[in-house]
Amino acid sequence: MNSPTPLEQLVAKTVSPRQVSIGLPAAQSPEERRFPMTPEAAAMLVDHGFTVKMQSGASASIHFSDEAYSRHGVEIVDRNEAFRSDMVVYLPAVSEADAHKLKRGAFLLGFAHAENRSPRALKVLLQKSVTAVALDEVTDDSGNHPFADILREIDGRAAVAIASALLADAVHGKGILLGGIAGVVPCELTIIGADLAAAAAARSALGLGAVVRLFDNDIYRLREVSAAIGSGVIASALHPRVIRSALHTADIVIGCSLKRKFEVSSDEVADMKRGVITFDLDRSRSPMFPSMPTVDLALASPCDNDPEARRVCYVNAGGAVPRTAAMALSNALLTLFDDILVADSALNAVRLLPGLRCAAYTFLGKPVSADVARQLGMRAVDINLLLQFS
Repeated sequence: MNSPTPLEQLVAKTVSPRQVSIGLPAAQSPEERRFPMTPEAAAMLVDHGFTVKMQSGASASIHFSDEAYSRHGVEIVDRNEAFRSDMVVYLPAVSEADAHKLKRGAFLLGFAHAENRSPRALKVLLQKSVTAVALDEVTDDSGNHPFADILREIDGRAAVAIASALLADAVHGKGILLGGIAGVVPCELTIIGADLAAAAAARSALGLGAVVRLFDNDIYRLREVSAAIGSGVIASALHPRVIRSALHTADIVIGCSLKRKFEVSSDEVADMKRGVITFDLDRSRSPMFPSMPTVDLALASPCDNDPEARRVCYVNAGGAVPRTAAMALSNALLTLFDDILVADSALNAVRLLPGLRCAAYTFLGKPVSADVARQLGMRAVDINLLLQFS
């Protein structure tokens, strides 16, 4: 009787990232209430084999407890342990003290915050050869900015939702609806700038029955937004007399990004309605309403202000809805971590993904962003050259 002959058989082999840890420290910047990850998203990363370490209390701003994360396999640790992870997701600009907590060769993901970057913290990142990536500058294969775009959309929708609530407030507002009531003239919304935030705001306001006017000097952007929204929006170039007339009758004014600097003068602000609700959704270049005091919605409620002094400009609209931002950011981060997992390491991901590579500002101990190099008084190094010799 012949004995069985053993045969070769292919065995699936997978690369497990279990040794790779992801740290989620708590944001200590008061104006940054957003948190990058929900418990469900963290659970998916744990299922993929990552070790997720979250600082205790870090998710309080989005009303999730530590227990909600620990149930999904997340390790609840102190701040030092969270920053000692292989990859750290920290949305505000990192401080010098926190930069010292990072391990050598760590991978740091956060928002650009170019105006808040500490030169001393940047020097620590270089000394520790930290690869720092600005999430809002990451692009996908189509050239879109998945993180920045989703935040712009949230800003636009949040601005209209907040403005609608303020107008309907019978004590602090006018006690009126945006529109949609037969026989009642609807409110007017004037939007300056035809970007993604503007499109989101216009779509929300039109759905509530408001009259929406959209201004931009880029006719192609106006055409694109008008085509996406439909004929309900009134689109116009930024002619001085037309925009002044629109500002004079508007109940809500929202400033968005423009390719060229644009400011609403103090005289034009004085000509606006009493109780007008104003937002500036893009302060990266300069304020659109420089004569108006600002209220950061991540720091204060709109109703905290004196109802008799309503001539304020609200900023950081997305900061008022941090949980929505967390859910949206989680979706984008999961896609990014999947790409890193396929690339087998963060370093390979920077090498293989042009959209990630262009968002890096420190790499292998060198400044690879012109802005960062200028801030440090150094010469920027081409990241592609560093990758060739790494």
